[in-house]
Amino acid sequence: MKLKKLGSSDLMVSEVCLGTMTFGEQNTEAEAHQQLDFSLAHGINFIDTAEMYPVMPRAETVHRTEQYIGSWIKQSGQRDKIILATKVAGPSRGMPWIRNGENDLDATNIRTAIDASLKRLNTDYIDLYQLHWPSRNAPIFGQKEFDPNLERESVAIETTLDVLDSLIKEGKIRHIGVSNETPWGVSEFIKHAERKQQARIISIQNPYHLMNRSYEQGLTETCYREQVGLLAYSPLAFGRLTGKYVDDVQAKGRLTQFPATWSPRYMRQEVIATSERYTKLARDFGYTPTQLALAWCYSRWFVASTIIGATNLQQLEENIRATEVKLSDEVIAAIQAIHATSANPAQ
Repeated sequence: MKLKKLGSSDLMVSEVCLGTMTFGEQNTEAEAHQQLDFSLAHGINFIDTAEMYPVMPRAETVHRTEQYIGSWIKQSGQRDKIILATKVAGPSRGMPWIRNGENDLDATNIRTAIDASLKRLNTDYIDLYQLHWPSRNAPIFGQKEFDPNLERESVAIETTLDVLDSLIKEGKIRHIGVSNETPWGVSEFIKHAERKQQARIISIQNPYHLMNRSYEQGLTETCYREQVGLLAYSPLAFGRLTGKYVDDVQAKGRLTQFPATWSPRYMRQEVIATSERYTKLARDFGYTPTQLALAWCYSRWFVASTIIGATNLQQLEENIRATEVKLSDEVIAAIQAIHATSANPAQ
């Protein structure tokens, strides 16, 4: 397992990061602990979670993921072996169970969130604390274009950065990152940090996979020049790139277990058609669809770590072993040909 430097920090993270948003909904506590043990045994040192997990978000399950990781940390005594990342939720997206639905990225909310996460995770510090989504109106979660008609009151980036910088000085967090951000947002965080000599963001956690390469449109240059590492999430496009829904439209997984209204971008007809093309491409060259999709992410120069999730150890092992797959120039050319005619249908 390769280790890569995360942004401008001194953190050396494994090229594969264990995503945990299934813990507490699709996985039991015992299964979560098995995945954590298996990941460490296979060289993964990077664990990502969030206060709002598991998904799909529900009042009955909220915070379980952090709790399961926290119980593992307490039982295993492996805190010093992992780089632990979590996230604070932004303005409510229909989740009144998180700080009464009035949460935003201000001092009161962030301090309440970090203290609760530290307690659930059984740790004194978070290695990477991330803003799950922006306070402001931004084109994210399947919204393809910026719409000024959706403008709303929001917390200024400078205000958010002030409290994050204070938390670093207090020792509660080591580094900060953003998620579901845009080139403008990244640039603003860097600008204010430099102007006030505050902590800089070191990472951005955005969707990146064969059917959503929108990161390449502006963020690659911005993050390269500002030394911000990409943590690629949803590399299998909610399972669309595993081929299982091509083989069986009712296959067990997120897209059949959860309401379609929760992930409408993955239900688009163009997404379904494009996933069929990538599935055929993989099999034509002797790969599994999962190997093709993950090997693509693992091979991109701008990806610091790829966040993988699984509901069983067999899936997890395949995801990890995909690091051994090296795509030929011919395969990459075939991928680019599909992308040229079906660019970012799941954006």
